[in-house]
Amino acid sequence: MTRRLLLSYLSLTLLVLLCLEVPFGYVYARGERSRFTGNGQQAAGMLAEVLEEKVERRGASDVPEVVTGFARRTGSHVIVVDNKGKLIADSRNVVAAGTDLSAQPDIATALANRSRSTTRQDPALDEDVFLVTVPGASGSTVRCVVRASFPLAAVTSKVHDAWLALAAVGLGVLAAVALIALALARWITRPVRALEHATTQLADGTLKDLPATDLGPPELRRLAASFVRTATRLQHLLKAQYAFASEASHQLKTPLTALRLRLENFEPYLDPQAQPSLDEAVGEVERLSRMVHGLLALARLENTATTPEATDLDSVIADRAAVWAAFAGEHHVDIVVAGPRIGQVWALPDALEQIIDNLLSNALRVSPPQTTITLATAWAHGAPATVELHVIDQGPGMSEEQRRRAFDRFWRAHDADHEGTGLGLPIVKQLARASRGEVTLQAAPGGGLDAVVRLRTAGTHRAAHPRRPRSVIRARQDEAPPLPTERPLAVSDWQQ
Repeated sequence: MTRRLLLSYLSLTLLVLLCLEVPFGYVYARGERSRFTGNGQQAAGMLAEVLEEKVERRGASDVPEVVTGFARRTGSHVIVVDNKGKLIADSRNVVAAGTDLSAQPDIATALANRSRSTTRQDPALDEDVFLVTVPGASGSTVRCVVRASFPLAAVTSKVHDAWLALAAVGLGVLAAVALIALALARWITRPVRALEHATTQLADGTLKDLPATDLGPPELRRLAASFVRTATRLQHLLKAQYAFASEASHQLKTPLTALRLRLENFEPYLDPQAQPSLDEAVGEVERLSRMVHGLLALARLENTATTPEATDLDSVIADRAAVWAAFAGEHHVDIVVAGPRIGQVWALPDALEQIIDNLLSNALRVSPPQTTITLATAWAHGAPATVELHVIDQGPGMSEEQRRRAFDRFWRAHDADHEGTGLGLPIVKQLARASRGEVTLQAAPGGGLDAVVRLRTAGTHRAAHPRRPRSVIRARQDEAPPLPTERPLAVSDWQQ
């Protein structure tokens, strides 16, 4: 913004200088040339009068001396011819005496008792000159003709000096305006930069440096004061909401656990016919507990700003595929890992593990026996710095309307597992967004669902990572199914 203000001030000043100096320089140059040509014509006319008297009095022998003295004083080249057009004198002795010059246009015009002037190259002086040819006449009788060539170097140099002086003045004015404009722009933009810095901190969730409210123009001071009040209020609300989420997390776990224990304690005293109702009640309590945990996790994700970190996607995929292999084996489902090696991507700490856990759990719920769940990586088309993680199942899939609503909180398909909470995919979406990525659902080729997670690479190049071989991960028959390790956000209970 400082550069833009500075450029605007300088552009306006430059426009004003051009509007003032260019016409002034043009008028000055025109006036100097007009004065120079006028003086040349006057001097040539006076010389013609003097020589006309000498020729009339038969004093032509003095003409070369007068011509040479005039040429020396004025730095010009002078030629004098008689009324027949024959050369009488040449200050430079370029043309021989007696040479007939009457055929030359300017001499012929002067012999007709008319003056003529022009600008051309003079071979004798080897430069551009102002040439004036005037008759030496008494009335209508022409007794001689004077041609005087005045060099234009002096007037041209004077005009150039004037333009240089104007340019120097313009540059000086621009330099002074630049210094003043820079100070003014910095004074104006300093509170804007402070507001930008504070806004960035507020977006990251850690506003530490409040902008000053006593800097810059009055309008920006009022804006800074309003921002401080808004940011303070917003931080207070966020802290209150986060405190509520933390408190609720502890306060709700205990009564739900106690309620489940009390219900299970009824089991020895219940009639066998009431056992199904007790099992359903315990299941509803467990579902309520998962739902509470999911809501609190979403609240923490929305209220806590965490900076994405470089995470090895290939290692996370291999780890989660190995963990889920046992669960998939119980359902006679294979987990396949395919695609090129990606390397590091930007993601929140533990976010990739939670995203893959949720998507694998959902895929496992709908996968029929003897089918495959594929974890595939790919480079995004048209986006060199973006990669895709695909979780593809061979289940019944979703319609376009269902895929569009799948990320709504608490939404579940009418034929979905009744134990689901409808919070798994919203959590995945929130984690992907917090990692500066996105997640979408697509129809898989041949049926099923393709969950696509797009993430930004952390400065790696695709050529540096070879393609991994397609691998099928299965659990050994004698291996007990491992339980997913619990992290700060327990995703195993949040699947949709």
